[in-house]
Amino acid sequence: MGVRFLRGLLFVALTAWSLGDDGQVTFVSELSSKPAQKLSKYAWYGNVRLQRFHIPEETAIARWLFSVTKGHSFNCGQHNVTIHIRWGAPPVINPIGLTFPNATLWSPCLSLTLPVTSHSSTTFNLSNPAPGDWYVAAHLPEDDGRIEQKGFPSCSYFFQPQLSIREAVDTPILQQGTFLQQTAAPDRPARLKVYVPEFASSLSVSVADCLSGEGADSGNCSLVLRLGSSSLQRGPVTVNCSGIGCSAVLSHPSWDTWLRVVVESSKDNRTVTFSIVSNYTVGCKPKSVGLKADDAFHKLRGKSSYTNSTSAGNSSLGTDTVAFNNKPVFPFPPLLASACVWRIPVLYEEVDVLSLRFTPVNGPNVSVTNTHPTLLTYPLHTQATGGTLNLQLTLNTTNAILGNSSSVVACLSQWAPVLDLNHSQPCRTDLFRGYGVHVNASVPKAVVRLPFPQSTTWYLTLQLTCNSSDCGNISVVYVVPEVSVTACVEDCGTHGECRLLRSYSYLYGACVCKAGWNGWGCTDDSTAQSYSRQLMATLLLTLSNLFFLPAIVVAIKRCYITEASVYLITMFFSTFYHACDQPGVAVLCIMDYDTLQYCDFLGSICSIWVTILCMARIRDTFKYTLFMLGALLIAMSMQLDRKGLWNLLGPILCAFLIMATTWVYRGVRRRHCYPPSWQRWVLYLIPGGTCALIGVCLYIFAETENNYYYTHSVWHVLVASCVVFLLPPKEKDKEALGRSWNLSWRPRVCGYTLCQSRKEELYTVT
Repeated sequence: MGVRFLRGLLFVALTAWSLGDDGQVTFVSELSSKPAQKLSKYAWYGNVRLQRFHIPEETAIARWLFSVTKGHSFNCGQHNVTIHIRWGAPPVINPIGLTFPNATLWSPCLSLTLPVTSHSSTTFNLSNPAPGDWYVAAHLPEDDGRIEQKGFPSCSYFFQPQLSIREAVDTPILQQGTFLQQTAAPDRPARLKVYVPEFASSLSVSVADCLSGEGADSGNCSLVLRLGSSSLQRGPVTVNCSGIGCSAVLSHPSWDTWLRVVVESSKDNRTVTFSIVSNYTVGCKPKSVGLKADDAFHKLRGKSSYTNSTSAGNSSLGTDTVAFNNKPVFPFPPLLASACVWRIPVLYEEVDVLSLRFTPVNGPNVSVTNTHPTLLTYPLHTQATGGTLNLQLTLNTTNAILGNSSSVVACLSQWAPVLDLNHSQPCRTDLFRGYGVHVNASVPKAVVRLPFPQSTTWYLTLQLTCNSSDCGNISVVYVVPEVSVTACVEDCGTHGECRLLRSYSYLYGACVCKAGWNGWGCTDDSTAQSYSRQLMATLLLTLSNLFFLPAIVVAIKRCYITEASVYLITMFFSTFYHACDQPGVAVLCIMDYDTLQYCDFLGSICSIWVTILCMARIRDTFKYTLFMLGALLIAMSMQLDRKGLWNLLGPILCAFLIMATTWVYRGVRRRHCYPPSWQRWVLYLIPGGTCALIGVCLYIFAETENNYYYTHSVWHVLVASCVVFLLPPKEKDKEALGRSWNLSWRPRVCGYTLCQSRKEELYTVT
């Protein structure tokens, strides 16, 4: 009911937005919603509930409504739900303060905390949001390590995000060098957009001829000029205008994109009229690309033999093939007057799911000079943002030796490259942050890893820099830039496993760590288990199954051969399942893990089933029929839901019902309590039932990640011990049959049958 009320209130607010608009632009409203998902306590990124929203190009306002509903109040404390928001890629989070792998760079995202009662909600408003995909992630606080059995009631929280947007559908476009007359009011800012082409080195937007009305201060407009959108990590460039005009300049604008321009009036109840114009400059462009498409295919096949004149005439490449295997190294072709950057074409290869590889077409070696930068382009689509962007830059010292004062500076940036590389120029643009590295003679290799890179075009700029005015005799050096996208950071190393996760159609990767290791790449060893502890855990969980040996011996001695075989199977598969289930290095798997787990679960429940039916003391025909029927039904339920609660409770309740029925029948028939002996109750049934009850309580309520190998080992011991107490004594007819089966036994042949004293024991001779 509360959710419907909030939706209705949101619809009324959207309608009010649309009715209150002025005539400059037309606004439309849209509402998108995601289904509610159950939240989990945070232990690794797989516990996060990730949702993706798309915001159109000309959205003026985005408003998220986050609702959290408590499922029921069973065992629920006061928990806070943490919500993370990021533009362009899933949020990189670190809620429990773990260590990131070396050379892994990340920026914190916006986080909100929502205290939860029975139903809680909060809104988050964002003006002029960046267009594209926005990601919302939510989770509960850190996991306490408690192992909850599936099927038991537990505290549950459900998270549902909703997004409403207000989009301008007819935003005016600023043309290059053309003035546009606009009006801005305190409650109705002027909204425009300007297209920034590729290779634009600067962009300026100027406001002129400002008029705010009659009076002495009519020429003092007090406008606020904003360029760009809000991406939470970085807002638009803001300039406060005074007088009749002002300008905002971006030295490194985003390439090949629309840039938002918003002009607001800071004066109350006063409308401002002004003229606005935009201009961009192209200070650096590579050489023109020829029309011969076959040239690129020849290079892909490695069959190109370009000369200096051919490269100068037709090629757009700033370098030719460089190899190590005794192949010639071609020098740089002469620069054209308008060319100031070498752009190297890059081959885009999809290797696997969330696995990409970028390779320079001319070979792995890229030429770098001190006179102009070398540019490589790496487009990342939305499908690649769920992985990790890896950059490894290696200096090739085979052909040239750099001095101590020389180094190759690299800048990996998004949306636009940084073409002015020197020691004082930072690796960043006016709107976005870049990632700078350098290699030299002392440090010939540099690595940068970016988890969840944003969906855009990434640019790598390389240039040789020297402390002095020139670099001596070295004018060209060669580096090997290796750029790739992998699902996880270094495949989670030796202490973790990389898993692919899915949020509807969106795929992303995360590391699940083992043996106490934690972190984004399983490199945080603050809680790592030592080898001795791992070995002790393996020995406890496996050797504790040897307590089934007394149960097997007692079953054989009392002529319960079928029951003994079930205990033997349970002991065998439980031992090797736990030997294979260990998270560290003390692991032994004799067959597939899934097979071992299935057989262990099946054997455990079948052991309980046959033990209770054996205690019922029913006829052999009915008992073995129930053995087979129960085993088949248990096997079917295991295949449907292996860890379901009723897989364990169902056979136990059915077996107890059968046992109670037979015991009541015997008690009524004999007019005496069954079993009739008090020694049987005091010495066997009560101790056995106590062991079983304690074991079940430990299994259900006391197991955690930290004490698992203690409590589960005790569970093995108690379950095996209760079988010894609960197995009934040997039946009299079986005892007599057992005495007849000795070494001196000689069957008497009566015609074609073996003669026995009892009619039921007849065996046909074939």
